Amino acid sequence: MRTEHHKECKTNLMMFARKNTMKNLLKDFWDKCVDLGHPRACAVCGDRLAIAERLLCGNCNFKLTRTYYWKNAKDNEMAKAFWVHIPVERAAAWFFHLPHTNESQLIYRLKYGEQPEIGEKMGRVAAGEFQESGFFEGVDAIIPVPLTKKRKRERGYNQSMEIARGVRKATGIPIWGKVLKRKTFAGSQTRKDRRARHDNVEGAFVLRKGVSLEGKHLLIVDDVVTTGATVIACAKELMKGGNIKVSVLSLGFAKG
Repeated sequence: MRTEHHKECKTNLMMFARKNTMKNLLKDFWDKCVDLGHPRACAVCGDRLAIAERLLCGNCNFKLTRTYYWKNAKDNEMAKAFWVHIPVERAAAWFFHLPHTNESQLIYRLKYGEQPEIGEKMGRVAAGEFQESGFFEGVDAIIPVPLTKKRKRERGYNQSMEIARGVRKATGIPIWGKVLKRKTFAGSQTRKDRRARHDNVEGAFVLRKGVSLEGKHLLIVDDVVTTGATVIACAKELMKGGNIKVSVLSLGFAKG
């Protein structure tokens, strides 16, 4: 009986392996067919991507100024930007956001170039790298930084939501997109100093009525963190929903 059981298990494992191998072969074949008909281009330089490449070509991927903050997500320069204002479990950005760089162009195209798909792709690739260090361990839900209805209507989408969708695809963590509401938008943060940035988002967010977040670990997702003012305002409002933990993920981090 035991021998027969072992034979059956071995047969099932072989069938499972064949099925997965066939599935991967079909996927590779399909990817090649799609790539022939609709060649994918690097989001930075525009060169054609190889089959195994995602979002960035090998050269641009190598040149990306990664922060590697996710390897020490509890104690890094970005996390320290929040310490005085809010308790954060983890905080990390994928790359350093510097003016007139390829990375800054990616963010510009996402926010103002009507290319929401870039956000989802970047979110997915970044999350894939973050997973290696257990960055998402224990996280219950993703909270994309919301836009006002008017702002979202003007842009056509919320760039933070697009990034969050990519993170969800990589991790399986659900997005809670209706927990927070942005009630005011007093202009872009880009040209404001540290004090003005915090004043600009003071009271800008409101926790929707009836929302209970007791005991949850929430991941706030934004495109770029500079002073952290927007994320801090979001976190303070979320904390009204219960005894929660907050972590932060962004694509870019603008030092200083």
